[in-house]
Amino acid sequence: MKPAGGQIARAAAILKAGGLVAFPTETVYGLGADASNPAAVAKIFAAKGRPQDHPVIVHLPGMDSLPQWAREIPASARQLADKFWPGPLTLILKRAREVPDCVTGGQDTVGLRIPGHPVALALLKAFGGGVAAPSANKFGRISPTTAAHVRDEFGGSVDMILDGGDCGIGIESTIVDLSRGRPVLLRPGHITRESISAVLGTAVAQPDSDAPRVSGSMQSHYAPRTPLQVAAAPELAAKLAELRGKKLAVLARRAAPAGLDHVIWQTAPRTPAAYARELYASLRRLDELKCAAILVEAPPASERWQGVSDRLRRASFRQAR
Repeated sequence: MKPAGGQIARAAAILKAGGLVAFPTETVYGLGADASNPAAVAKIFAAKGRPQDHPVIVHLPGMDSLPQWAREIPASARQLADKFWPGPLTLILKRAREVPDCVTGGQDTVGLRIPGHPVALALLKAFGGGVAAPSANKFGRISPTTAAHVRDEFGGSVDMILDGGDCGIGIESTIVDLSRGRPVLLRPGHITRESISAVLGTAVAQPDSDAPRVSGSMQSHYAPRTPLQVAAAPELAAKLAELRGKKLAVLARRAAPAGLDHVIWQTAPRTPAAYARELYASLRRLDELKCAAILVEAPPASERWQGVSDRLRRASFRQAR
């Protein structure tokens, strides 16, 4: 699905006028505003209920825009951009002087990416600048992967929603910090640590206490309203027995056993890419059932599943406190 050119032009005009446009990327739908306009960016924070010190990612139409937003562009940034842009990778770089504080959360760094979705790229090129665009959902809730999800979240409070169909990747971009002389993985995603290391020829470090704040780094995030618990496959039966008599939803990578009349069971895809693509839509469907709990079978403990595991851990955190 691709919006007509007139819709793209209208959306770009709304952004130039300081309005909000929700648009698809290959990861999730973003809630966009002119990143150079603090008043417009403030509307994102108000609509989402987002903390003011939580930075947003700026989406760019092409590499030519990079020097407008980053004052230092190390060779490692160009290596990763050449390999993965347009695509689901956000780079944290030293911000240019003109970048508004509202975009960076008051930090000296800025998150930048060129999305790999034709609708997003068409909009960015028509707009001709950087668009600040966190996920188009209320802060901390499940990210949207369809235009219908955005409408469910915001109704008519967004000036325009560009419908580009379902998002192909389904979880947010990988975030790599390159602002401190070594690559640090701040948020896992579709692009793995191993892939980044292979391009750079060096190890990618874990986050440390001095790492910049970035989108999606809160301990509780991506959460349904229904309490969510993650359990290893051998523990799932015990969890079901513990909650017997209550209406439950289960997301697992295997078929439902017999005799679970009180359980609504959804079988998830077995590959990490397919699982990630369907994750948020699955959680939204299960959340709408208003069960006592959502139980999720823990994915495998491997590099390729790290992005999914990260989202599930954060979605369950508020219940684990």
